[in-house]
Amino acid sequence: MTAVVAATGKNGLMTENLDPAAATPAPAPTATRAPRRLLVGLFALAAFVIAADQLSKWWAEANLSGGENIPIIGDLLSFQLVYNPGAAFSLAEEFTWVLTIIAAIAVVAITWYAWTVQSRAWAVALGMLLGGAITHLGDRLFRDPGFARGHVVDFINYNGYFIGNIADIALVGGAIMIVIISIMGIAAKPEPATTGDADAATTPTTTG
Repeated sequence: MTAVVAATGKNGLMTENLDPAAATPAPAPTATRAPRRLLVGLFALAAFVIAADQLSKWWAEANLSGGENIPIIGDLLSFQLVYNPGAAFSLAEEFTWVLTIIAAIAVVAITWYAWTVQSRAWAVALGMLLGGAITHLGDRLFRDPGFARGHVVDFINYNGYFIGNIADIALVGGAIMIVIISIMGIAAKPEPATTGDADAATTPTTTG
């Protein structure tokens, strides 16, 4: 739209001056960078998950013998050391290198998205996901039997249904949290202003 600016001509009559620059609406704001405190908290949580997962795996390898099942809460929860070449529930055991690529993509995607997050709840969820993805990627890259073919250390036995680790808890917890906050309508970042909103903000008002 173009604003009409009133001016007085040489003949004393009011004239209309078309001023496109004065009427140009302000551009809609683009995605902004996440506040520093959210980024610090997100990456600190990811680092905590990585440390907790790797330290617990070190403990499991140092104190648990392969195949031995040590009850913690009866048969409901126990410790049992296994090396998993596949994904959760021992799926895709023959495609370890594919899982390595997927883990790397997940780390890059979560890190990129984290820079625009404006919500504390989303920062917590993404921190959990990022930490779990990074520590699993580290296992895939650097553990035996070789680079990008490493087996993940699992040792928490859930009543024989599956055996996992701390990273799995963080990944599942982060995913569940995202579902909950999405249902609650909590956005990860603010919606940009629409053209209609910008026009409404710049439309001059008149009095009769």
